[in-house]
Amino acid sequence: MLLGIQILGVLFALGMLYLTFLQQKRKELSGKEYVFWVFVWIIFIVITVFPNILEPVIKTLNIVRIMDMLVILGFLFVIGVLFYNYLNLRKVQKKVESLVSKMAVKEEEKK
Repeated sequence: MLLGIQILGVLFALGMLYLTFLQQKRKELSGKEYVFWVFVWIIFIVITVFPNILEPVIKTLNIVRIMDMLVILGFLFVIGVLFYNYLNLRKVQKKVESLVSKMAVKEEEKK
């Protein structure tokens, strides 16, 4: 029998799957990104519904509870996504700086 928090977790993941699908339809996600996020949300659903499948991993790593491991994995995932976003932001920032510099040079040449 599913607990209330498990039902909430499954509903959340299904909602995120739907949002991922919408983003892919709008061409805001590449094929690889779409497959990655669908995989993440399906794994989220599986772990939410069947948390006992993580027991062997927990025993191997000497972690006391499944929730402790999920919190640790959540922090690792969030930190990874933050780093990825930071790298992409830096790329965009450099492109904008380059574009602004080129536009400034063109404006100066017109004068």
